[in-house]
Amino acid sequence: MKLSTFHKSLIKRCLTFIILTGELSLMAKFKIIISDPETRTSKVVEIEESRAASLIGRKIGDTIEGSIVDLPGHKLQIMGGSDKDGFPMRRNVHGGVRRQVILSGGVGFNPKKEGERRRKTVRGNVITDEIMQLNMKITEKPAQPKEGKKVKGKAQTSGSE
Repeated sequence: MKLSTFHKSLIKRCLTFIILTGELSLMAKFKIIISDPETRTSKVVEIEESRAASLIGRKIGDTIEGSIVDLPGHKLQIMGGSDKDGFPMRRNVHGGVRRQVILSGGVGFNPKKEGERRRKTVRGNVITDEIMQLNMKITEKPAQPKEGKKVKGKAQTSGSE
């Protein structure tokens, strides 16, 4: 099958556009802040490529395995995040796109007067490749054997002999 000169020039223009705009490389890269409510500490983890791709399409409120962020046995809940331009993700805005919505408070707007409302730009609740930062919290830690029972069991066996 031979391509006409029109088709060749069209393909060449598309490839040039892809290379110049960087649309070909859709490698996701996230900075993840993991908070531990028990110890009140946080930890920053950066993930790329295939580990980051497993988060795309998830929503705020979803629970994920901790092995994605090097915490095997943990369960993490997605709490929010922000995109490449700093716009915050909002739980009640559906989809993964930016929208201008009227807000009276909450994520993305802090009213100065009582009853104040304002139109603000926020990101939807779905994680896309344009998200740069994700906030997560630990909801479940791996079960650890209790030290007290082992010591008590050893004491009882040694006392009975």
